[in-house]
Amino acid sequence: MGWRIAKKLGGQLESYHKASSLTFCIQLCEPLDGPQAGQTVPHVHIHILLRKSGDYENNHDIYDEINEKEKELNQVLKVDKERKDRSTEEMALEADEYKKFVF
Repeated sequence: MGWRIAKKLGGQLESYHKASSLTFCIQLCEPLDGPQAGQTVPHVHIHILLRKSGDYENNHDIYDEINEKEKELNQVLKVDKERKDRSTEEMALEADEYKKFVF
């Protein structure tokens, strides 16, 4: 069921954000990821990466970057360095928008 929801949500997010494609990454979170990684219960989750034309020079480069970043757990992703923290209110508004896609 999780995969069906991810595909449905991915399609909705792709349309909402005017992306041209999606990349799905499945991550198994073991207890050894630790609470500092935000994983206190073993579980699997799916990352939905919105893609746009030209976001990578070669489309498959995203997999190399994902693999490299996975090896560098102590470093911040490039996108996170540019990301500005959002307020609780901003995140709640975004969550309300995204709920429309699946509920």
